[in-house]
Amino acid sequence: MGEEWTPSVDLSEKEGKYLLKAELPGMTKDDISVTYEDGVVTITGKKESKKEEEGADYYVRESRYGSFTRSFRLPTGIDESKVDAQFKDGVLTVAMPKKEGEKSRKIDIK
Repeated sequence: MGEEWTPSVDLSEKEGKYLLKAELPGMTKDDISVTYEDGVVTITGKKESKKEEEGADYYVRESRYGSFTRSFRLPTGIDESKVDAQFKDGVLTVAMPKKEGEKSRKIDIK
């Protein structure tokens, strides 16, 4: 039975798009799912435990296995047709362009 774990995630905004990077070592792209609904981007996945080696005596075992879900509310809507997700060297990168015309603006305080 697995446990729940939390991968490290960076979420930034640059050049009119949101950029989400998640560190997912030991996983494949088939282990991961990315969804976007009502302004929330969610990544989920499951990392299966490798079968322990017969007769091995572990002195330290820090590898984490199990499932995870991370959700983030974005400040503005995105153009879903232009979202690009890539997985390379254990890092998931999701580029989410903002919808045209949806720019953040400073509000003057009176």
